[in-house]
Amino acid sequence: MQVAVYYNNRDIRIQEQPIPEIADDEILLQVKASGICGSDVLEWYRVKKAPLVLGHEVTGVIAKCGSKVKKFKAGDRVFVAHHVPCNGCRYCLAGNHTVCQTLQSTNFYPGGFSEYIRVPAINIERGMFMLPENISFEEGTFIEPLGCVLRGQRISDIKEGQTVLILGAGISGLLHLLLARVNKAARIVLTDINEYRLKIAKELGADLVINAKDDLVSVLRKENVGRLADQVIICTGALSAFHQGLALVERAGTIMCFAATDPGVTLPVPVNEFWRQSIKIMHSYGASPLDETQALELLETGKISVKKLITHRLNLKDAGLGFKLVAEAKDCIKVILETK
Repeated sequence: MQVAVYYNNRDIRIQEQPIPEIADDEILLQVKASGICGSDVLEWYRVKKAPLVLGHEVTGVIAKCGSKVKKFKAGDRVFVAHHVPCNGCRYCLAGNHTVCQTLQSTNFYPGGFSEYIRVPAINIERGMFMLPENISFEEGTFIEPLGCVLRGQRISDIKEGQTVLILGAGISGLLHLLLARVNKAARIVLTDINEYRLKIAKELGADLVINAKDDLVSVLRKENVGRLADQVIICTGALSAFHQGLALVERAGTIMCFAATDPGVTLPVPVNEFWRQSIKIMHSYGASPLDETQALELLETGKISVKKLITHRLNLKDAGLGFKLVAEAKDCIKVILETK
Protein backbone atom coordinates (compact mmCIF):
# COMPACT_ATOMS: atom_id res chain seq x y z
CA MET A 1 0.00 0.00 0.00
CA GLN A 2 1.01 3.63 -0.39
CA VAL A 3 1.76 5.85 2.59
CA ALA A 4 2.80 9.51 2.86
CA VAL A 5 5.86 9.64 5.10
CA TYR A 6 6.59 12.93 6.86
CA TYR A 7 10.18 14.13 7.17
CA ASN A 8 9.37 17.83 7.44
CA ASN A 9 6.78 20.21 6.00
CA ARG A 10 8.66 20.40 2.71
CA ASP A 11 9.60 16.73 2.50
CA ILE A 12 6.67 14.33 2.28
CA ARG A 13 7.57 11.07 0.53
CA ILE A 14 5.11 8.61 -1.01
CA GLN A 15 6.42 5.16 -0.15
CA GLU A 16 5.28 1.55 -0.28
CA GLN A 17 4.60 -0.40 2.92
CA PRO A 18 2.97 -3.78 3.54
CA ILE A 19 -0.72 -3.73 4.36
CA PRO A 20 -0.87 -4.21 8.16
CA GLU A 21 -1.70 -7.63 9.56
CA ILE A 22 -4.44 -7.61 12.21
CA ALA A 23 -5.01 -9.65 15.38
CA ASP A 24 -8.31 -11.35 16.26
CA ASP A 25 -9.53 -8.28 18.15
CA GLU A 26 -8.44 -5.69 15.57
CA ILE A 27 -9.81 -4.15 12.38
CA LEU A 28 -8.19 -3.33 9.05
CA LEU A 29 -9.62 -0.05 7.80
CA GLN A 30 -9.42 1.10 4.20
CA VAL A 31 -8.90 4.85 4.55
CA LYS A 32 -11.16 6.95 2.34
CA ALA A 33 -10.40 10.45 3.64
CA SER A 34 -7.99 12.01 6.11
CA GLY A 35 -7.77 15.69 7.00
CA ILE A 36 -4.50 17.54 7.43
CA CYS A 37 -4.62 19.15 10.87
CA GLY A 38 -2.80 22.35 11.80
CA SER A 39 -0.89 20.30 14.36
CA ASP A 40 0.48 18.13 11.55
CA VAL A 41 2.55 21.07 10.30
CA LEU A 42 3.95 22.10 13.70
CA GLU A 43 7.56 21.29 12.90
CA TRP A 44 8.84 21.89 16.44
CA TYR A 45 6.56 19.02 17.50
CA ARG A 46 6.74 16.71 14.48
CA VAL A 47 10.30 16.81 13.14
CA LYS A 48 11.85 15.30 16.26
CA LYS A 49 9.72 12.17 15.70
CA ALA A 50 10.26 11.97 11.93
CA PRO A 51 10.12 9.99 9.75
CA LEU A 52 6.56 8.94 10.48
CA VAL A 53 3.11 8.62 8.93
CA LEU A 54 0.79 11.31 10.27
CA GLY A 55 -2.97 11.70 9.89
CA HIS A 56 -5.52 11.40 12.69
CA GLU A 57 -8.77 12.79 11.21
CA VAL A 58 -9.78 9.56 9.51
CA THR A 59 -12.83 7.97 7.89
CA GLY A 60 -13.03 4.83 5.81
CA VAL A 61 -14.56 1.44 5.09
CA ILE A 62 -13.80 -1.65 7.15
CA ALA A 63 -11.85 -4.03 4.93
CA LYS A 64 -11.46 -6.86 7.43
CA CYS A 65 -12.50 -7.68 11.00
CA GLY A 66 -10.71 -10.00 13.40
CA SER A 67 -12.72 -13.02 14.57
CA LYS A 68 -13.37 -11.51 18.01
CA VAL A 69 -14.81 -8.23 16.67
CA LYS A 70 -18.60 -8.34 17.00
CA LYS A 71 -19.71 -4.71 16.93
CA PHE A 72 -18.60 -3.99 13.34
CA LYS A 73 -18.37 -5.87 10.06
CA ALA A 74 -16.56 -5.59 6.73
CA GLY A 75 -18.10 -2.89 4.56
CA ASP A 76 -19.15 -0.59 7.41
CA ARG A 77 -18.50 3.12 6.88
CA VAL A 78 -16.81 4.46 10.02
CA PHE A 79 -14.90 7.23 11.73
CA VAL A 80 -12.14 6.18 14.12
CA ALA A 81 -10.38 8.23 16.80
CA HIS A 82 -6.63 7.90 17.09
CA HIS A 83 -6.47 8.63 20.84
CA VAL A 84 -8.85 7.03 23.34
CA PRO A 85 -8.92 7.16 27.16
CA CYS A 86 -8.91 4.34 29.70
CA ASN A 87 -12.11 5.67 31.36
CA GLY A 88 -10.93 4.37 34.73
CA CYS A 89 -8.06 6.54 35.97
CA ARG A 90 -8.46 9.49 38.33
CA TYR A 91 -8.30 11.92 35.42
CA CYS A 92 -10.99 10.18 33.37
CA LEU A 93 -13.25 9.80 36.40
CA ALA A 94 -12.95 13.56 36.97
CA GLY A 95 -13.85 14.28 33.33
CA ASN A 96 -10.29 15.15 32.30
CA HIS A 97 -10.02 12.44 29.63
CA THR A 98 -7.50 14.26 27.46
CA VAL A 99 -4.76 14.10 30.09
CA CYS A 100 -5.27 10.36 30.56
CA GLN A 101 -1.98 8.53 29.94
CA THR A 102 -3.80 5.90 27.90
CA LEU A 103 -5.32 8.54 25.63
CA GLN A 104 -1.95 10.11 25.01
CA SER A 105 -0.30 6.77 24.19
CA THR A 106 -2.96 5.05 22.02
CA ASN A 107 -3.04 5.28 18.23
CA PHE A 108 -3.78 3.34 15.07
CA TYR A 109 -1.05 2.15 12.68
CA PRO A 110 0.71 3.45 10.66
CA GLY A 111 -1.26 6.73 10.44
CA GLY A 112 -4.17 8.19 8.51
CA PHE A 113 -2.12 9.29 5.50
CA SER A 114 -2.05 5.76 4.14
CA GLU A 115 -4.32 3.44 2.21
CA TYR A 116 -4.97 1.10 5.15
CA ILE A 117 -4.62 1.31 8.93
CA ARG A 118 -4.70 -1.28 11.69
CA VAL A 119 -7.14 -0.28 14.44
CA PRO A 120 -6.39 -1.74 17.90
CA ALA A 121 -9.12 -3.22 20.09
CA ILE A 122 -9.22 -0.28 22.51
CA ASN A 123 -9.77 2.19 19.64
CA ILE A 124 -12.54 -0.02 18.24
CA GLU A 125 -14.27 -0.17 21.62
CA ARG A 126 -14.00 3.50 22.56
CA GLY A 127 -13.30 5.49 19.42
CA MET A 128 -14.96 3.91 16.38
CA PHE A 129 -18.37 5.17 15.23
CA MET A 130 -20.64 4.24 12.34
CA LEU A 131 -20.76 7.03 9.77
CA PRO A 132 -24.37 7.90 8.85
CA GLU A 133 -25.19 7.79 5.15
CA ASN A 134 -25.89 11.54 5.08
CA ILE A 135 -22.31 12.29 6.16
CA SER A 136 -19.66 11.97 3.45
CA PHE A 137 -16.21 10.58 4.19
CA GLU A 138 -14.83 14.11 3.79
CA GLU A 139 -17.33 15.61 6.23
CA GLY A 140 -16.65 12.78 8.67
CA THR A 141 -13.03 13.86 8.99
CA PHE A 142 -14.32 16.87 10.94
CA ILE A 143 -15.61 14.72 13.81
CA GLU A 144 -12.28 14.84 15.65
CA PRO A 145 -11.53 18.58 15.23
CA LEU A 146 -15.16 19.50 15.97
CA GLY A 147 -14.97 17.28 19.06
CA CYS A 148 -11.95 19.28 20.22
CA VAL A 149 -13.90 22.51 19.72
CA LEU A 150 -16.88 21.11 21.63
CA ARG A 151 -14.65 20.27 24.56
CA GLY A 152 -13.13 23.75 24.53
CA GLN A 153 -16.48 25.53 24.56
CA ARG A 154 -17.85 23.23 27.23
CA ILE A 155 -14.87 24.03 29.47
CA SER A 156 -15.14 27.77 28.84
CA ASP A 157 -18.91 27.54 29.41
CA ILE A 158 -20.18 29.84 26.68
CA LYS A 159 -23.59 31.17 27.62
CA GLU A 160 -26.43 32.55 25.57
CA GLY A 161 -26.09 36.27 25.01
CA GLN A 162 -22.33 36.53 25.43
CA THR A 163 -19.88 38.22 23.09
CA VAL A 164 -17.37 35.67 21.78
CA LEU A 165 -14.07 36.86 20.30
CA ILE A 166 -12.09 34.28 18.31
CA LEU A 167 -8.45 35.11 17.58
CA GLY A 168 -7.45 33.22 14.44
CA ALA A 169 -9.80 32.33 11.58
CA GLY A 170 -8.22 29.06 10.51
CA ILE A 171 -10.12 25.78 10.67
CA SER A 172 -10.32 25.75 14.49
CA GLY A 173 -11.45 29.35 14.67
CA LEU A 174 -14.14 28.79 12.05
CA LEU A 175 -15.41 25.66 13.81
CA HIS A 176 -15.57 27.70 17.03
CA LEU A 177 -17.60 30.27 15.10
CA LEU A 178 -20.11 27.66 13.93
CA LEU A 179 -20.42 26.10 17.39
CA ALA A 180 -20.73 29.47 19.16
CA ARG A 181 -23.70 30.18 16.91
CA VAL A 182 -25.27 26.86 17.96
CA ASN A 183 -24.60 27.87 21.57
CA LYS A 184 -26.51 31.11 20.92
CA ALA A 185 -23.73 33.59 21.46
CA ALA A 186 -25.13 37.09 20.97
CA ARG A 187 -22.16 38.41 19.01
CA ILE A 188 -19.27 36.55 17.39
CA VAL A 189 -16.12 38.40 16.34
CA LEU A 190 -13.14 36.90 14.50
CA THR A 191 -9.68 38.31 13.89
CA ASP A 192 -6.89 37.25 11.56
CA ILE A 193 -4.18 38.81 9.41
CA ASN A 194 -5.40 36.80 6.40
CA GLU A 195 -8.14 38.65 4.50
CA TYR A 196 -9.20 35.46 2.70
CA ARG A 197 -9.97 33.79 6.01
CA LEU A 198 -11.78 36.87 7.30
CA LYS A 199 -13.94 36.79 4.17
CA ILE A 200 -14.84 33.14 4.83
CA ALA A 201 -15.62 33.96 8.47
CA LYS A 202 -18.02 36.68 7.37
CA GLU A 203 -19.69 34.32 4.91
CA LEU A 204 -20.12 31.76 7.70
CA GLY A 205 -21.98 34.23 9.88
CA ALA A 206 -19.47 36.19 11.93
CA ASP A 207 -21.05 39.40 13.16
CA LEU A 208 -17.75 41.25 12.87
CA VAL A 209 -14.34 40.49 11.41
CA ILE A 210 -11.25 42.57 12.23
CA ASN A 211 -7.76 42.47 10.82
CA ALA A 212 -5.52 41.44 13.72
CA LYS A 213 -3.10 44.26 12.86
CA ASP A 214 -5.76 46.86 13.75
CA ASP A 215 -6.31 48.42 17.17
CA LEU A 216 -8.51 45.58 18.38
CA VAL A 217 -9.43 47.14 21.72
CA SER A 218 -10.70 50.32 20.11
CA VAL A 219 -12.56 48.55 17.31
CA LEU A 220 -14.18 46.04 19.64
CA ARG A 221 -15.33 48.69 22.12
CA LYS A 222 -16.73 50.79 19.28
CA GLU A 223 -18.63 47.87 17.74
CA ASN A 224 -19.71 46.21 20.98
CA VAL A 225 -21.43 49.03 22.92
CA GLY A 226 -18.27 49.90 24.81
CA ARG A 227 -17.56 46.38 26.02
CA LEU A 228 -14.80 43.89 25.36
CA ALA A 229 -15.40 40.14 24.94
CA ASP A 230 -17.00 37.87 27.51
CA GLN A 231 -15.24 34.91 25.93
CA VAL A 232 -11.86 35.11 24.19
CA ILE A 233 -10.82 31.97 22.31
CA ILE A 234 -7.22 31.91 21.07
CA CYS A 235 -6.94 29.72 17.96
CA THR A 236 -3.48 30.64 16.74
CA GLY A 237 -0.06 29.92 18.17
CA ALA A 238 1.19 33.44 17.43
CA LEU A 239 2.40 34.95 20.70
CA SER A 240 0.96 38.31 19.64
CA ALA A 241 -2.52 36.77 19.76
CA PHE A 242 -2.00 35.66 23.36
CA HIS A 243 -0.97 39.20 24.32
CA GLN A 244 -4.04 40.53 22.50
CA GLY A 245 -6.25 38.05 24.30
CA LEU A 246 -5.15 39.35 27.69
CA ALA A 247 -6.17 42.86 26.66
CA LEU A 248 -9.50 42.00 25.03
CA VAL A 249 -11.37 40.18 27.78
CA GLU A 250 -14.25 41.82 29.66
CA ARG A 251 -14.63 41.81 33.44
CA ALA A 252 -15.66 38.35 34.73
CA GLY A 253 -14.70 37.00 31.31
CA THR A 254 -12.82 33.91 30.20
CA ILE A 255 -9.75 33.43 28.03
CA MET A 256 -9.60 30.00 26.41
CA CYS A 257 -6.16 29.02 25.11
CA PHE A 258 -7.23 26.59 22.42
CA ALA A 259 -3.89 26.80 20.61
CA ALA A 260 -0.39 26.43 21.99
CA THR A 261 2.69 28.60 21.62
CA ASP A 262 6.12 27.25 20.74
CA PRO A 263 7.80 25.35 23.61
CA GLY A 264 9.45 27.45 26.29
CA VAL A 265 7.38 30.57 25.66
CA THR A 266 6.07 32.37 28.74
CA LEU A 267 3.23 34.86 28.93
CA PRO A 268 3.21 37.73 31.45
CA VAL A 269 -0.24 37.78 33.08
CA PRO A 270 -1.49 40.86 34.97
CA VAL A 271 -2.41 38.79 38.02
CA ASN A 272 -3.55 41.67 40.23
CA GLU A 273 -5.79 43.12 37.52
CA PHE A 274 -7.28 39.74 36.62
CA TRP A 275 -7.83 39.00 40.32
CA ARG A 276 -9.79 42.20 40.79
CA GLN A 277 -11.82 41.62 37.64
CA SER A 278 -12.45 37.88 38.15
CA ILE A 279 -10.95 36.93 34.78
CA LYS A 280 -10.26 33.24 34.13
CA ILE A 281 -7.57 31.75 31.88
CA MET A 282 -8.23 28.19 30.73
CA HIS A 283 -6.79 25.64 28.31
CA SER A 284 -8.24 22.88 26.17
CA TYR A 285 -6.42 20.02 24.49
CA GLY A 286 -7.88 17.20 22.43
CA ALA A 287 -11.24 15.45 22.55
CA SER A 288 -12.83 12.50 24.32
CA PRO A 289 -15.23 9.89 22.86
CA LEU A 290 -18.12 11.88 24.37
CA ASP A 291 -17.01 15.00 22.49
CA GLU A 292 -16.72 13.05 19.24
CA THR A 293 -20.14 11.49 19.76
CA GLN A 294 -21.65 14.94 20.15
CA ALA A 295 -19.72 16.22 17.11
CA LEU A 296 -21.12 13.37 15.03
CA GLU A 297 -24.64 14.26 16.16
CA LEU A 298 -24.19 17.92 15.21
CA LEU A 299 -23.04 16.93 11.74
CA GLU A 300 -25.74 14.29 11.27
CA THR A 301 -28.58 16.62 12.28
CA GLY A 302 -27.23 19.47 10.16
CA LYS A 303 -26.88 21.84 13.10
CA ILE A 304 -23.34 22.36 11.86
CA SER A 305 -22.38 22.12 8.19
CA VAL A 306 -18.71 21.87 7.29
CA LYS A 307 -19.00 21.60 3.51
CA LYS A 308 -17.90 25.19 2.91
CA LEU A 309 -14.77 24.66 5.00
CA ILE A 310 -13.33 22.09 2.58
CA THR A 311 -11.23 24.07 0.12
CA HIS A 312 -8.93 21.34 -1.21
CA ARG A 313 -9.46 17.64 -1.92
CA LEU A 314 -6.22 15.97 -2.95
CA ASN A 315 -5.14 12.44 -3.74
CA LEU A 316 -2.83 10.79 -1.23
CA LYS A 317 0.01 11.00 -3.76
CA ASP A 318 -0.30 14.80 -3.56
CA ALA A 319 0.25 14.90 0.20
CA GLY A 320 3.30 17.12 -0.25
CA LEU A 321 1.16 19.80 -1.86
CA GLY A 322 -1.38 19.43 0.93
CA PHE A 323 1.23 20.02 3.61
CA LYS A 324 2.53 23.02 1.68
CA LEU A 325 -0.95 24.56 1.52
CA VAL A 326 -1.62 24.04 5.24
CA ALA A 327 1.82 25.24 6.33
CA GLU A 328 1.61 28.41 4.24
CA ALA A 329 -1.93 29.11 5.52
CA LYS A 330 -2.90 31.36 2.64
CA ASP A 331 -5.97 30.76 0.47
CA CYS A 332 -7.07 27.50 2.02
CA ILE A 333 -9.08 26.35 5.01
CA LYS A 334 -9.33 22.56 5.12
CA VAL A 335 -7.19 20.22 3.03
CA ILE A 336 -8.31 16.60 2.83
CA LEU A 337 -6.34 13.71 1.38
CA GLU A 338 -8.35 10.99 -0.31
CA THR A 339 -7.47 7.48 -1.43
CA LYS A 340 -8.97 6.28 -4.69
